[in-house]
Amino acid sequence: MLEIVSQFFATTGFSHYLNEPHTLLNLSMLGVGLVLITLGIRNRFEPLLLVPIGFGMVMGNIPESGASPGTEGVIHFLYFGVEHEIYPALIFLGLGAMTDFSAMLSQPRLILLGAAAQVGIFATYAGALYLDFSPQQAGAIGIIGGADGPTTIFITATLAPELLAAVAVAAYSYMALVPIIQPPIVRALTTKKERLIKMNPPREVSQRERILFPIVAFLACTLFAPKATTLLGMLFFGNLLKESGVTDRLAETAKTAFIDSVTILLGICIGAGATAERFLTVQSLKIFGLGLVAFSIATASGVIFAKIMNLFSKQKINPIIGAAGVSAVPMAARVAMTTAQSEDPSNFVLMHAMGPNVAGVVGSAVAAGVLLAMLG
Repeated sequence: MLEIVSQFFATTGFSHYLNEPHTLLNLSMLGVGLVLITLGIRNRFEPLLLVPIGFGMVMGNIPESGASPGTEGVIHFLYFGVEHEIYPALIFLGLGAMTDFSAMLSQPRLILLGAAAQVGIFATYAGALYLDFSPQQAGAIGIIGGADGPTTIFITATLAPELLAAVAVAAYSYMALVPIIQPPIVRALTTKKERLIKMNPPREVSQRERILFPIVAFLACTLFAPKATTLLGMLFFGNLLKESGVTDRLAETAKTAFIDSVTILLGICIGAGATAERFLTVQSLKIFGLGLVAFSIATASGVIFAKIMNLFSKQKINPIIGAAGVSAVPMAARVAMTTAQSEDPSNFVLMHAMGPNVAGVVGSAVAAGVLLAMLG
């Protein structure tokens, strides 16, 4: 009987933690997973992302669980969708069906703020090269500055799959921390007078404009960056479903049950892939540091460019909305709104901030296409 009990104990996770010192690192990752779950539930930091990622991290770091991508099992096969860029493309379809480009179309100049925020991607690419990452790895790390999780996974799976766990967790973590990271940067770069600027209400956009936009924008962007065709095609196709007025059932499915299902699978797989041996490395620490730099530069670039535009514009732009040029939709726009209202509760900049915010989604996908063309 004792022998049977002993044999059973040898198969448990407790036995591995006690007898194999290296598995103690997995305990650390269990702690990281629990922290992400706590941030998602208690602090409501992007709970739809952090709760699945955190729980997947807990699953993947149980010794001999078979719940990591490196062990044949359910997670191993579900991870196929991450490695082969399936989930990011499907999420872009749902995202397109959820996105209203009217705020951007009503004030086309705000597209420039979304473009300016992409400076963070290429500045961090240069920084990663300086830290001795390969060009492909530097491209994957730099894309964190776009604050777009699906795009980050898409390009990392192609250019540097060995960094996928660290880069993906870094990207989603900083997206969740937008309310903490961005306001201090905005306040440091703007004056109170600038933060009090009130912008004119945006004009109404016709249905014809909303229908034509995804078609015209898709052709223009993909002819410039053909490698971004998959992501942009899914994004603009989803948006066309929404705006056409004749495919409401498809649009409703894409932006609800469909995107929710894919988000669950993506989150669990990303978390499960963050095992101790993949994640707890000096390289991962560098990636997290560079990711923070990328996100900070992207935020600052949008704000600074808004200030530059004001030098030549009669109708002034509140530079706070420049921070929304990163593509963390709609979190960055909401943060811009709360930052503006902390100065003046009557200043509603949300619709203005959505312009650069959705432009940032397109901009990060185009930047990804450029990096793939250069490095793929």
